[in-house]
Amino acid sequence: MAGINGYYTGGSKNNREMLKTLFDLLATETEPGIEQFSVIREIAAEYIRLKEYGKLINFLNFWTDTHPDDAYNAYYLLLVAYAYIQQDAHAVAALYFNRIIKNYPDLTIQEESIHLACLSQLINLVDDPEQRVWYYEELISRFSDKIDLGVAYFQLAQAYERIGDWNRAIKTYTNFLPYNGTIVSGFADAYTYAKQLVDFYNSPKDWTFENLNALITAIESALDSGSSSRLWSYRAKVNFFARSWSQEATDDAGMAEFNISEFMRDTRISYAAELDAASNANEAYLRTWGWSKGISTWYLYFRKIYFPLDPDIHGHWEWAGVYYGEKF
Repeated sequence: MAGINGYYTGGSKNNREMLKTLFDLLATETEPGIEQFSVIREIAAEYIRLKEYGKLINFLNFWTDTHPDDAYNAYYLLLVAYAYIQQDAHAVAALYFNRIIKNYPDLTIQEESIHLACLSQLINLVDDPEQRVWYYEELISRFSDKIDLGVAYFQLAQAYERIGDWNRAIKTYTNFLPYNGTIVSGFADAYTYAKQLVDFYNSPKDWTFENLNALITAIESALDSGSSSRLWSYRAKVNFFARSWSQEATDDAGMAEFNISEFMRDTRISYAAELDAASNANEAYLRTWGWSKGISTWYLYFRKIYFPLDPDIHGHWEWAGVYYGEKF
């Protein structure tokens, strides 16, 4: 075949003979089709077996350059990308995967989509959020029946969040919520995270305070007055939790069914003069004691709101929960 020289068939005697036989066979297959494809695939398989990734890359790039209309070029370039991965050249491999998707029609080999294989690789190789948005949109729109749709929705929402497209992020987190139980690698509390964002988005958000001092002052005033209804009005109306220090965040016990007045009846709730030492710029803890039922010590937990979608709310503070008992 024109352009093929001894470089491609070099090596040990046995390997040289095998490759020469294959290249001779390829020279006889002058018409595009499955026979020609089968020979090229055998040549590629031999290079992979020998770990001759440089020769594999050069041969397949040469072939696709000289046969631009070959219907199997997407597959050949997929093998080139694979060879670069074997050489730890992941950035170069990503360029090839991207090139295949953007410039070549999809191809099914052994019942597997070439584009699906490329997209699956790209989401692991590329961290750029705008690119990831496009990859996950493609996966969801074209291959929803062949992927873990819950993971795809969550990762797409994460990418939207990273580029600041909060409206589409919330919409996509909403699409993710029916997939409760989905395991997202590197994000153990994915469902809780998404649900809290969606619930907060759909809430009136009328319980927030502009700063922590204003919130603490209101809480302490309600405790001093002994008004359970006033105190309870300051709590976050969504995502409020009540749990012991040993409980995981996913084991929240809601307080909606509690009547807080029962915990304040015939008693005076006291509180520390200063916030707990573990408090920081985003979270704060106030030790209180004297609750009349169950564990008498509660730590009221306050947090700064992270919600860039609404600048009037982002950075405000909320009373987000209660920890029962003394800190460990």
